[in-house]
Amino acid sequence: AQPRLSALPFLNPTLRATTLVSYNPAVDQMEDTDHNYYTSKTYGPTDPMSKDLWVNVDQMDKDKVKIHGILSNTHRQAARVNLSFDFPFYGHFLRDLTVATGGFIYTGDVVHRMLTATQYIAPLMANFDPSVSRNSTVIYFDNGTALVVQWDHVHLQDNYNLGSFTFQATLHSDGRIVFAYKEIPMEVAQISSVNHPVKVGLSDAFVVVHRIQQIPNVRRRTIYEYHRVELTKTKITNSTAVEMMPLPTCLQFTSCDSCISSQINFNCSWCHLLRRCSSGFDRHRQDWVDNSCPDETKDKSCDIISTTQLDPFITTLVAKTTGQSRSRGETTTAGASSSTSRPPTSVPTEGKTTNICPKADNSNHAAERKDTHPLHTGLILGILVVLLIMAAAALVTVYIYHHPTSAASLFFIERRPSRWPAMKFRRGSGHPAYAEVEPVGQEKEGFIESEQC
Repeated sequence: AQPRLSALPFLNPTLRATTLVSYNPAVDQMEDTDHNYYTSKTYGPTDPMSKDLWVNVDQMDKDKVKIHGILSNTHRQAARVNLSFDFPFYGHFLRDLTVATGGFIYTGDVVHRMLTATQYIAPLMANFDPSVSRNSTVIYFDNGTALVVQWDHVHLQDNYNLGSFTFQATLHSDGRIVFAYKEIPMEVAQISSVNHPVKVGLSDAFVVVHRIQQIPNVRRRTIYEYHRVELTKTKITNSTAVEMMPLPTCLQFTSCDSCISSQINFNCSWCHLLRRCSSGFDRHRQDWVDNSCPDETKDKSCDIISTTQLDPFITTLVAKTTGQSRSRGETTTAGASSSTSRPPTSVPTEGKTTNICPKADNSNHAAERKDTHPLHTGLILGILVVLLIMAAAALVTVYIYHHPTSAASLFFIERRPSRWPAMKFRRGSGHPAYAEVEPVGQEKEGFIESEQC
């Protein structure tokens, strides 16, 4: 159940453990399908569960049902929705989501222009445009234990005459996800994906920040999709529903013993430094790697912390105690010396004394004083060099500002941010660009998506 990585720049962008389901048109109800992180069950038009899973928004509390005015009248827009409960998604607890006009919910922390790439909950992702019809609305409802998002009578922008679609996604506080479909006027597999991806399912990813050595103080974020659930599009018709139940993940274990003894689909490991259980593939991937957790987890033991932190403490104590005794020129017993210079398991000896010569003590102090002079000299020289560099940079900046046609100015203009390779994805990524309604200040550009194979 562990995703495999191959030797590509940081991680293999083809991290996917997807299980495609087969569909028998003669059977209305499908058996459970295991997707590692979720199990899915599909109910056909004649199954009573399809009707039970549909949430009738008209019967809900009118004060809690909200019709988003902007999303209901625009194309390729997304709006942040705050939840009144913690929603577990791939083991991570989310408190806010981003609802998009294109029939999906974005679950990422940072809103960018490629929302359709990954980190989504998609009952039916397609090129829907609510602005083409007055009857089209995007509705959401939060009752404290579940969030219902309904795309009501929405039309495809490039195929308006095919009719309207009505479907919804319900996110429960226990992690259960329900896709329910009321009106699907055409086969989902026949919807064009030329101008917009067409997806049904789930996806999650982690973000890794890379430093660009050629450009100081500039970092590149790369999104790696580590898992995707793809539901077969041919089973999505009128009055059908899909119910997805979350499976246990490593993140739910809060102690080392429960982590390494877990019997689930993943190979869980405990990182003592982070005090976290993980398979190594979740949204905390960068913290896991930066803190050398993969190296630490090679030893499947919960006692690793006692051996790694005790020895440095003993060494520090030995150095401090020995230094104090020598500076005072006192006579110490061999037993006391043994208790500080040997591990705690050694047996101290008694009955012998060792005299420390005061002359040796003075020579050591003289040597220490001699060694401090080069240190102070090097520090002063280093500060002077830094100040000279800063002064030179300030002078160059002033010169370039007052001489924009000089060779130096042209050199920096040719290397302005719009020409940096890491930023080329701003102008075209192969995915439709979504704009956020009422932006909340997150960075929206500069992302690179690692495509799935």
